[in-house]
Amino acid sequence: MVRNVASMQSLRQNMEEMNFDTPPRRTLYEESTAPIRSQPSFPQKATSPEPQQHPIVQLCGTDSYTKQLMNRVATGTATEAEQKEFAQQVQRGFSGFTRIGESPSPPQEDKAARFKQATRENAEKYTKPFCDFLTDNPTVFHCVDAVKSQLKEAGWKELSERDAWKIEPQGKYFVERNGSALMAFSVGGNYKPGNGAAILAGHVDALTAKLKPVSQVPNKAGYIQLGVAPYAGAPNNTWWDRDLGIGGRVLVKEGSKIISKLVKLDWPIARIPTLAPHFGAAAQGPFNPETQMVPIIGLEDSEKPEEAAEPFSKPSFVGSSEGGASTFASTQPPRLVRAIANELGIKSSEYGNIINWELELFDVQPATVGGIDKEFIFAGRVDDKLCSWAAIQALIDAQATDTVDSSIIKAVGLFDNEEIGSLLRQGARGNFLPSVIERAVTSLNNDISSTSIIGQTYANSFLVSSDVIHAVNPNFLNAYLENHSPRLNVGIVVSADSNGHMTTDSVSTAIMQRCADKVGAKLQVFQIRNDSRSGGTVGPMLSSATGIRAIDCGIPQLSMHSVRATTGNLDPGLGVMAFLGFLNGFESVDKEFR
Repeated sequence: MVRNVASMQSLRQNMEEMNFDTPPRRTLYEESTAPIRSQPSFPQKATSPEPQQHPIVQLCGTDSYTKQLMNRVATGTATEAEQKEFAQQVQRGFSGFTRIGESPSPPQEDKAARFKQATRENAEKYTKPFCDFLTDNPTVFHCVDAVKSQLKEAGWKELSERDAWKIEPQGKYFVERNGSALMAFSVGGNYKPGNGAAILAGHVDALTAKLKPVSQVPNKAGYIQLGVAPYAGAPNNTWWDRDLGIGGRVLVKEGSKIISKLVKLDWPIARIPTLAPHFGAAAQGPFNPETQMVPIIGLEDSEKPEEAAEPFSKPSFVGSSEGGASTFASTQPPRLVRAIANELGIKSSEYGNIINWELELFDVQPATVGGIDKEFIFAGRVDDKLCSWAAIQALIDAQATDTVDSSIIKAVGLFDNEEIGSLLRQGARGNFLPSVIERAVTSLNNDISSTSIIGQTYANSFLVSSDVIHAVNPNFLNAYLENHSPRLNVGIVVSADSNGHMTTDSVSTAIMQRCADKVGAKLQVFQIRNDSRSGGTVGPMLSSATGIRAIDCGIPQLSMHSVRATTGNLDPGLGVMAFLGFLNGFESVDKEFR
């Protein structure tokens, strides 16, 4: 900041010598000896003996080059070219100056980046990237790995929960837990311990069928079948007769280390066949998920039938990691082991190095746009990768456009196990989010742990629980509450519930509306009928555990919990921009509510 008298005199002299041909578009500074007029003009080159009134200039630019340039102009060390550039910047209404006592106004291009407007043109840019993300990352492990890769490419630093942390203002960091949950956060350049955080929280798990610890089951009627267990109610009836791939993570022994590797067999391998309606009552259900919804993955070779042990004929061992006949691979279907090994480049002689795996089924049909004008997205695993992906894009954009002058932490939490209650350590009921926030704040507080500072941080923070919300279905209007039925391609939705299943209240709604206004985003509202039951989100558990103010606000979709769901082609982008409005706008909006 320019302060000393000599510098000010030099700056005035240099500005006297510059010729400003056109008046500025807006006021940049205050005259020291005359009252501020409604439209003050810049000083012109002296043409009369009368002394000019010179402005007192306060430097408020966020660009380090601009600060250096102004200092050189002020001290008389600027070159002729730099003086000319300085004059041009002033003429353009450059934001490096502001009236004394007022907050600096960012240049229009900076404001446009900080608050990218929720327009169709802007939203359409996110449609294909979101579809590609869904297709390329069918499991929770692939999803988290893809987010990590995107953050690394954007220059974010990976932390480990096992290590000590050194967090600094203007830093951007992320940390994962179990390979299936992730927290990412950036720190404002003006952050001070006790300041709040703007947090978006969603989940990346989805309904699926997971392979049992011993997935090899006795062959029946010449079919090779796969032992799977339901996760959050899948496979349900929408999974019948679908083309299903297999993916997840595999633990492999390499030398003295156990390495986690991702695998994705993305061609149709498994299928749960229906019984034709011709069989009458037997085809009507209900169906036993243990005996009648077992996927088929191949046919038995009639010339070389695979030996299948009688059920309960042997102890149920997990499998040894030391090789031999009792390896983990020996408890799995041999052809599946071969396919996994081929995908990972493991030789047949090294099958014993496969220590364990966590694999699941997924619909292999790619995410795609649909509708007569391609106004829909048809895809699997929309819940809740839709909101989680949008939140990460918004966080990356927010860090790039509004970090230097920010005074808060901006964070996104992607959790696992939401669909089954969030009870595990990688779920929202675990300590992942508070642990990350508290460790970051402690590091920023010179490694001094303070319950007072942590409490102050939570009190100054705000959480958006961003889970998908039911869009209105035209075939079942009687299931929806009038005036509370969101539509696709309109905007994000505030979810309310009078019985506390959602965190939304009048204050949190008003805060979110003010943030949405900054990007021109529309807020819809959803609430269930009195004769229906509400679902749940990560919002109440995170808010009640920390005391952070919160709202449930997400993106609408049709066919929730189906193997194949629908959202609007603009909805991912509208979500990104609404979340960006929250991350970049909350700090100023929060001051209105103090």
